[in-house]
Amino acid sequence: MKVILLQELKGKGGEGDVVEVTRGHAVNFLFPKKIAIEATKGNLKQLELRKHNIAKRETERLDTADKLFEALNESVITVRARVGEEGQLFGSVTSSQIAEAIHEKYGVDIDRKKIEIRTAIKTDGEHPVSIAIYRDVKAQVTINVIDEKAVEEVDAAVDETDENAVSTDETVEETAEVEAAEEAAEEAEAADAADAAEQAAEAVEAVEEAEEAAEVAEEAAQDAEPEVSEETTE
Repeated sequence: MKVILLQELKGKGGEGDVVEVTRGHAVNFLFPKKIAIEATKGNLKQLELRKHNIAKRETERLDTADKLFEALNESVITVRARVGEEGQLFGSVTSSQIAEAIHEKYGVDIDRKKIEIRTAIKTDGEHPVSIAIYRDVKAQVTINVIDEKAVEEVDAAVDETDENAVSTDETVEETAEVEAAEEAAEEAEAADAADAAEQAAEAVEAVEEAEEAAEVAEEAAQDAEPEVSEETTE
């Protein structure tokens, strides 16, 4: 039977496409999941009215797909896992782990069902996978599996180094504060000594000025004394 797709259906088409499917598939899966509706005359007429909006949304989807392809294609995605002897994993890397790692690195959500793992990933190292982005657009990605225990040890070492650096910075800061306080005290003492010296100099200068004034006064007094004439003496 013919149906109108309401969203992308892998291997069939995208929104607005009219495709042929089995009745059982349509009734049991496509219709309940609202992936498609039956291609009746009324629905086909409604489709004609919606084609402009569908085309606009399709353009936006393709643009988003192109940007995501550019970001993901040929990129390396790191996945942490528990690694045992000879690089064997305790289990295998799942598509959910890969989707989570992609989200952590690029901030985009990838449907785990669109991640195609060629062979089960059960060892550390690099493994190729494909990611179906939209319709026929697929990105080839390398999954680099690393031992999470080794990463934790490295992170712990980095944290310890950071703590030591912070402790050193605090010690340096405290030493600088002590030195600054000592320097300020020395400057204050020097300023006090300078003030005392200046005051002493002013006092000496005042005494000298007073002595000079006394001498001038004495000379003036001497000049003011009346002279005794010789005639009067005789």
